[in-house]
Amino acid sequence: MKILLLNGPNLNLLGRREPGIYGTRSFEEYLPELREGFPNFELEYFQSNHEGELIDKLHEVGFSYHGIVLNAGGYTHTSVALADAVAAIGAPVVEVHLSNLHAREDFRQKSLLGRNCVGSISGFKLDSYKLALHYFDGQRPKRVGFKV
Repeated sequence: MKILLLNGPNLNLLGRREPGIYGTRSFEEYLPELREGFPNFELEYFQSNHEGELIDKLHEVGFSYHGIVLNAGGYTHTSVALADAVAAIGAPVVEVHLSNLHAREDFRQKSLLGRNCVGSISGFKLDSYKLALHYFDGQRPKRVGFKV
């Protein structure tokens, strides 16, 4: 099963950026643990600080992959274009966040993406990704236009 792990802006700084909120491990340090824990998945990882590159990646894999785990970072709260890209593709998307958005600033408590995702997971630091992968492990998502 092909799953894209897609990270947005500033997530390249995990482990160094506000460790009290985001933890002390980089995503690159965590990725082997995900691959070991989900050996039946072909996990691809992509990170960009640029909105257009994230949209291009969604378009590239959104009709051929089984699912996408998306941490859009700050674009979660601001990007109509990214929300539209999630709505346009066939692959199911699970939105993840490392911090608990409901315990953060008011502007972080609204997701423009969530309505276009099959679900949202937040507050479990890097384990938010594991929880999202467990969803795909137990589901055979069916969305209009989705072909495996």
